Amino acid sequence: MELRQLEYFVAVAEEANFTRAAERVHISQSGVSAQIRQLEQELGAQLLDRAGRSGRTATLTQAGAAALGHARAALASADALQKAVDEVNGLVRGRLVVGMVTACTVTPLFDALAAFHRSHPAIQITLVEDTSDQLVERVRDGALDLALIGASGTAPAGLDALPIVSERLVALVPPDHPLAARSRTTLDRVCAHPIVCLPQGTGIRTVFDAACAAAGLRPDIALQASAPTAVADLAARGLGVAVLSESMASLGSTGSAGSAGSAAVDCADRLVAVPIEDVDTPAVLALVWTATGGPALRELLLHCRREFTPSI
Repeated sequence: MELRQLEYFVAVAEEANFTRAAERVHISQSGVSAQIRQLEQELGAQLLDRAGRSGRTATLTQAGAAALGHARAALASADALQKAVDEVNGLVRGRLVVGMVTACTVTPLFDALAAFHRSHPAIQITLVEDTSDQLVERVRDGALDLALIGASGTAPAGLDALPIVSERLVALVPPDHPLAARSRTTLDRVCAHPIVCLPQGTGIRTVFDAACAAAGLRPDIALQASAPTAVADLAARGLGVAVLSESMASLGSTGSAGSAGSAAVDCADRLVAVPIEDVDTPAVLALVWTATGGPALRELLLHCRREFTPSI
């Protein structure tokens, strides 16, 4: 008897239909039927009662009911065996796909990837960029093993997370702008001017849009750019008020948030950072992954914790 025969038998038993079972195991209905008949011949008993003229529907016979639990147990044991081997092989060979927010240079993440590569050179690492929303979905559907994302308030529900930065929004304006003379400002004052910001799907934009909606404000989004440095540069040229996070607006400083690699902009001579005091929800930068990750991901996370922990 073969494992695939047990797999087909369990599929038919659970679906009570040969056609649906065939779709589930991705072979033809005739192939499923033939394999189960071979299994029945080896066991010397009929496992399924084929009802109807087409023979596509099926119910368990008494022998089939007795065999079903054992078939499931055999498949579970085979799966456990494969996972045990994968636990070993996962740190010898394999592939990790890591995502990060577009145009966000995060030095500790790069350091963690480099350290992991030195320890496990046979594991292929792929790095992709996208918006935070897209990265979260790709982690959830298994397309990404790990992602560095921006979020509003807290990391996305249903994912394991390592928070890196949690900080308020600031407005960036040229020194001669009306807001530049203020030590703090409010959302309505910011929205009285054209806005330059990151695109939708990013954590900072989500915080800003939600705060505006809660206050009944409709900001004039004059320009959008994926890179924080581009947003700041556009604001420095007088094209609008830039809305970024504190570390992004650190103006080249080396504070703890900036050292987390949040793409700090270097416009110290051209921009003034003014905190937006009535936006309470913080912008969060976090690593996210699913609990089902393998040994290679767990090892990479150890390197990430070593690199990011001093900055938290």
